[in-house]
Amino acid sequence: MTQPFRPVLSPLMAEDIVKTALLEDLGRAGDITTYATIGPEKTAKAALNSREDGVIAGMELARTAFRLVDPSVVFHALVADGDRATAGTPLIRVEGAARSILSAERVALNFLMHLSGVASYTARFADEIAHTSVRVTCTRKTLPGLRAVEKYAVRLGGGSNHRFGLDDAILIKDNHIAVAGGVAQAILAARAYAGHLVRIEVEVDNLDQMKEALTARPDAILLDNMGPDLLREAVEINRTHGGFSPADYAAAPGRVILEASGNVNLQTIRAIAETGVDFISTSKITMAAPTLDIGLDVEIL
Repeated sequence: MTQPFRPVLSPLMAEDIVKTALLEDLGRAGDITTYATIGPEKTAKAALNSREDGVIAGMELARTAFRLVDPSVVFHALVADGDRATAGTPLIRVEGAARSILSAERVALNFLMHLSGVASYTARFADEIAHTSVRVTCTRKTLPGLRAVEKYAVRLGGGSNHRFGLDDAILIKDNHIAVAGGVAQAILAARAYAGHLVRIEVEVDNLDQMKEALTARPDAILLDNMGPDLLREAVEINRTHGGFSPADYAAAPGRVILEASGNVNLQTIRAIAETGVDFISTSKITMAAPTLDIGLDVEIL
């Protein structure tokens, strides 16, 4: 399988997100602790080091934090986003006004630690199913204001992105089905409304709903809270409904993509992947990811 290029984070997006974080941290009077204790003539060098193994994400945001506080701070990236670092690996070296480095460090570290944590946790899930063709994918359960960068970190960790918001894909869930009057009715209404490039996915809770969904040909079916045995049945129903042979099924044009969700964790994801679904979605890779421990050590010159 062709390996995808690493994702790219827009510097314009990084600037907006980091500026908001710096305004929150520096407030109305700036870093009064640093201003009160460090003279403006002091310069410093600092190193940001990984204190545990993980996948690095957020380098552009860290760079932006130092630049927005003081454009004269020299920023040396020693690794790139997506690199796997071991404990003790130096990630960044900065040099410049000591006041500027100390004022920017927490925002830079917050982004690096959080996003590297998301990338690292995603990698643990992806590694569990690396022997299959299944991709682990994130959801819309993200921290407000950080969805784009968290989804960027998921991809760096080897995961896949689900929709970014309510406006870029149609996902028909149980409440939509209840109001619309049925699974097929909801899919057909969505098909009539959507543009030709908009994907349509429907969530089903049981195999009868899945069979009904297949009659309306959505692009994808989300199999919610089904155990491995039911998931295997769903894969077989999808294959036989399309009339594909087992050998041709995976590459068959126009077949419905199957996504599993619910009760996904590091202990269950392997068994789910081995059922033959295409994607496994979980909010844990964004909402439950622990931060990666990264520290900054400064030397006053």
